[in-house]
Parts: sequence; structure tokens; C-alpha cells
Amino acid sequence: MPADLNDYFNKKGGGRKDSDGGGGKQTPPNFLKEFSKKTGLLYLLMALAVLFVIAKPFVVIESGEVGIKATAGKYEPEPLGPGFHVFLPFIQTVKIVDTKVRSINYTTKPNDNIAFGRETGVRNASAITALDKRGLLISIDITVQYRLRPETAPQTIATYGFSWEEKIINPIVRDVVRSVIGQYKAEELPVKRNEIATQIREGIEEQIEKKKGHPVELATVNLREIILPPKIVEQIERVQIAKQEADRVKLEVERAKQEAEKKAALAQGDADARKIRAQGAADAMKIEAEAKAFENVKIGESLTPNILTLKQIEVQGKFNEALQTNKDAKIFLTPGGSVPNIWIDAKDKEKTTSVSQ
Repeated sequence: MPADLNDYFNKKGGGRKDSDGGGGKQTPPNFLKEFSKKTGLLYLLMALAVLFVIAKPFVVIESGEVGIKATAGKYEPEPLGPGFHVFLPFIQTVKIVDTKVRSINYTTKPNDNIAFGRETGVRNASAITALDKRGLLISIDITVQYRLRPETAPQTIATYGFSWEEKIINPIVRDVVRSVIGQYKAEELPVKRNEIATQIREGIEEQIEKKKGHPVELATVNLREIILPPKIVEQIERVQIAKQEADRVKLEVERAKQEAEKKAALAQGDADARKIRAQGAADAMKIEAEAKAFENVKIGESLTPNILTLKQIEVQGKFNEALQTNKDAKIFLTPGGSVPNIWIDAKDKEKTTSVSQ
């Protein structure tokens, strides 16, 4: 090392000579020692950062999810809610489970327009086959919606594992559907569809509630289709056709009955009208006869002896006028002179005329 640089270190760094007092090797200055310490600290921080990234001792839980923390393989009973959570790497782990509503479609006709999988929360399963009351094979298409209860998620996963759907939902749904369908005959199923759907929902809900810790909450059960054997379908169609024909005949009979009642009502109306008209005519004749009789009575009451004498004189005057015209006539006068008289023309004995006054 040059003499001037040694002098610099001796002045600034307080260089120390070897124990023999000679001009031996000098020790490093203090600032290099400090720089070495800072470099070591930087390396340590960088190592910790790399370890932090690799170990990732934190987790972010989103809405609709819960975290299940396991310490040394044992699940803690309290779930982790949505938010940022830190745990001890290599000692603790956090498993995230979905608590949103999920669906299982039991169907014979998969819908290609729906994306099935864990990401969508929708699963596709084979249709449920069941035997009716007489042992005929029936297929049922049904959709079940459910969700994992967040508050009991750790216990559910600890008991059933992450395949809890296959151990809870699927067996219960299939068992309940088969039990309900077995109570009916195949031809009764379409008619009692609503009743059957209600029984299936209530049965599934009851069985789920019986599970320890109430692990699952049932949302909806939709009975989509009941697929009957071809022979039963043909039988039902024949019955429906016969029923429709019977309804048609019944409707025609009802129409004919209504038409007959209408005609009867019209005929009765005409008869009543004629009766009313006849009664009116009879009443009119009666009134007219009564009026005539009343008139005759009044006329009779008005014929005094003086009026009768006057009438006799008027009649006698007419006969006198007749005699002046035909002097050969023979006149017969009845007593009183006011009653009809008969005269005969002597010139024409074959002709007889009656004159009434």
C-alpha cells in the first residue's frame, strides 16, 4: 500500500501496528465495517421479503366466502369472515369455502347453454330414477338450490370434508324423491304434480335439518319434469282424449238443453201473449155487452106511455103514406100500434114484405 494512503488511514481510521511494532498490515477503517453491517441487514430484509412472498402468510376473503383456519392440521371452530387475514406460515393454513347459493340439476337433458362447475356454483347430475307404487320405472328432473351455512362451515368441513355436497345433498335428494314417488301410481303423478313437489321439498328440508350442526340451508326445490314409461303415457293420452270427447258431448248436450229451454220459454211467452190477448178480447166483449145491457135498461126506463103513444102515431103515419101509394094493400095492425105491422100487396100475392119499425 502506498505511503500516502497508509498515512491517510493512520490519521482517519486510527490504524494499528502489529504487535511486533513493525510496519505490518493495517485493519479496515470503521466506515467499511458499518457498510458491511448495513449490507448484511439489507440481505436479511431481502431474504425475509422473498420468504414472505413464497410463504404468503395472509389471505383475502371475499363476500360470499368464509375462511377455515387450521393450526397444525386442526380446524378452528370460528370461521374467518370477508376481509384481510394473517396467519403463521408452515404452522397454520386457511382454506376458503364458498357460502353462496349453489345448484344441482338432476336432468336427462343437459342444458348446453349453462356453464357447469365449481366456479359457477352449478352442477349437472343424472336424473333421479324411482319406482312408482306398482314398480314402474320413473325418471325425475329436479333442481335443488342450497348454501353452506357460514357459521358452521368449519365443523361441516371437519366432518364431511370439502366434498360435503356428495355426502349431504345428493343422497338426501335421491332418497326423498324415491320415497315420495313410491307412494303414487305412475298415472297419478302428472295430476298430483304440485302435491308431489311440496312433499319432496318438505322431505329434503326435514332430512337436512336432522343433520348434526345444521350444515346446509335449503333455498329452493323445483320439480321440472316427470318422465313416465311410454305405455303409461299412451294410456294417459287415451284417457285425456276420452275425457275431452266426454266434455265435448256434455257441452253439446248442455247447449241443446239451453236451446230447448229457450224455445220453451219463447213458446210459453207466445201462449201467455195469446192468453192475454184472448182475455183482453173477452173482457172487451163483456164490457161491451154490459154497456149494451146498461143501455137497454136505460132505454127501457126512458119509455114512458107518452113516448109509446108518440111512436104509435109515427108508425100509423108511415102506414097511411103506404096506403096512399098502394090503395089495394091490406093492412094488419097489432094492438098498440107501435109493434111491427104486416101489409100485403093485393096485386102481387106471391110477394110478401115484412117491414120492421
